[in-house]
Parts: sequence; structure tokens; C-alpha cells
Amino acid sequence: AAQKAELIERTTQMLVDVLGKNPASTFVVIEEVPTDNWGVGGISVTEQRRRATDRR
Repeated sequence: AAQKAELIERTTQMLVDVLGKNPASTFVVIEEVPTDNWGVGGISVTEQRRRATDRR
């Protein structure tokens, strides 16, 4: 929870600093996506992690 709070705070501040956004109207959403639901190079992240673990 603390990491997410810091991520929200720092992302908001970055948008204020870089884009001049109003922090009161800046929304930051953290959407956690299960690793089975996204992939890279045609392979789910779950499978990539499994393969990396198997190589060790």
C-alpha cells in the first residue's frame, strides 16, 4: 500500500511539474493485470517467468 501511495503521489507531481497539470483534477489509476492476461513476444508473462525459473 505504501508503494502505491508513493507512486500516485510522485506521478501526480511529475504531471504537475512537466505538464502544468492541476493536481486536484489529476487522476492516477493503478490497474494490476494478472500475468496470465498479458504477454510479450507471443508468450504470457506467467510463462516467461516460469521458463526463467526453470533455467536457474
